[in-house]
Amino acid sequence: MSDIDAKFKQAAEDVTALSEAPDNAVKLKLYALYKQASEGDVKGDKPSMFDFVGAAKYNAWSELSGTANDTAKQKYIDLVEALKAKE
Repeated sequence: MSDIDAKFKQAAEDVTALSEAPDNAVKLKLYALYKQASEGDVKGDKPSMFDFVGAAKYNAWSELSGTANDTAKQKYIDLVEALKAKE
């Protein structure tokens, strides 16, 4: 496992242990970065406009299309570290 993969895995664990849950905008950013880092560009059909949460997740992830996996991993790590620093 590379260094960035280990840090990414640790950040994914750390985010669940935060003393205060991030707001919805930050959660959405975390979700999109995680998906881009672990699965690459968005796949599948866009959810119905009546599926507000699903559509928001899809849109956030699709905005990261073309972002390299390692870049998304580093951004995810940086965001989790910033959240931990605020505690």
